[in-house]
Amino acid sequence: MTPSPSSSPSATPAAGPSSPSASAGGPAALTLSPAAEHKRRLGAWGETVAARHLSRQGMILLDRNWRCEAGEIDLVLRDGRVLVVCEVKTRRTDAFGPPVAAVDAVKVARLRRLAARWLHAHQAQPDDVRIDVVGVLAPHDGEVEVEHVVGVG
Repeated sequence: MTPSPSSSPSATPAAGPSSPSASAGGPAALTLSPAAEHKRRLGAWGETVAARHLSRQGMILLDRNWRCEAGEIDLVLRDGRVLVVCEVKTRRTDAFGPPVAAVDAVKVARLRRLAARWLHAHQAQPDDVRIDVVGVLAPHDGEVEVEHVVGVG
């Protein structure tokens, strides 16, 4: 499949990345440094923004932060009869490039392996499996931007 990016400004959810309600929830196994906790909260907030964006596009969210010993899938969705494994990258700035640029061929290959494990664990048999990337750019002083790249691998 050929990647096809789509960018659109997105309304910021009621809870921003620094508010307590934006937390991913669940007990923290370790005490994180303030910087690590901020990064975790920003990532969880970005995943919420991405899930809402994709749901508005007609996809159905099946799973979020699915983990196994091989790694984690941020979002698992259904787009018609296609299973979509989605990596979400959230950044405050694009100083080092757009958030989606952080997903390289090694990460895509890992997501493919994780998708196979998710399918096995859930005994799912979709018509196809697609890997998408959503980049969320959330500058401190501007509008949130969401970029969805379809079919990266």
